Order: sequence, then structure tokens, then C-alpha cells
Amino acid sequence: MRGEREFIAELAALSVIRHENLVRLQGCCVDGAARYLVYDYMENNSLTQTLLGGEKNRMRFSWEARRGISMGVARGLAYLHEEVDPHILHRDIKSSNILLDKNFIPKVGDFGLSKLLRDNNSHVSTRVAGTM
Repeated sequence: MRGEREFIAELAALSVIRHENLVRLQGCCVDGAARYLVYDYMENNSLTQTLLGGEKNRMRFSWEARRGISMGVARGLAYLHEEVDPHILHRDIKSSNILLDKNFIPKVGDFGLSKLLRDNNSHVSTRVAGTM
């Protein structure tokens, strides 16, 4: 089955990725048609929940903290785009896919729409991907 082969190929690629600003895949489970991926636990939820959550969860970040989060996300994406072979395009960067660990280090997560670029080819697509 083509979809299953692609899932296994993506799983193999994601399983070797190690970067401070990317969630780390810990394992997976395939049960019939259901597929589950297990990632590190992120104590401070997503950037969306931290910024827009209820009074209890909402935080205000200093400019230094905002810069740190932005730079961390950029470093994670640069690693995916330039340093991993095959290169990986995330294609769904948004605040709900930026997770914050216990020290508020940002981790890019949710690789469900990502695309592997084989043979270091550039990628041009007219198809819209991600969240609108």
C-alpha cells in the first residue's frame, strides 16, 4: 500500500532528527488503519495556548523572550530545510504547532503535512498546504 510505504519512509526520516528546536519522536504504534506517533511531552503547551489561553494559562513575553522563541523556530526550520537529508518542508507553521518545553524553549511540532525532498531537489508547488 502506497500510503503505508510513505508513512514508514517519513517515520524513518523523522526518527533520526535531533535538534533542540524540533519535537523529538519517541515511538509509534500502528494498529490496523490507525497510526499513532509519540513525541516528547511539552510542559508549557503550544504557543497559541500560552499566548491566548485562559487567565490562568495566558502569559506575556518580554521582547527578549519573543526574540528567543522566534529565533528557535527559525533555527529548527533551517535545520529541516538545509541540514537534514532528505530535506524536509514542514508546510504548516503556526503558533499551535510551536510547542514550549518546561524552559519555554520552542519546539516545532506536527509534521503531518511535511514533505520530504529527495535528492536535494528544489521544490516548487502551486498546491496550497497547511492551515488557512
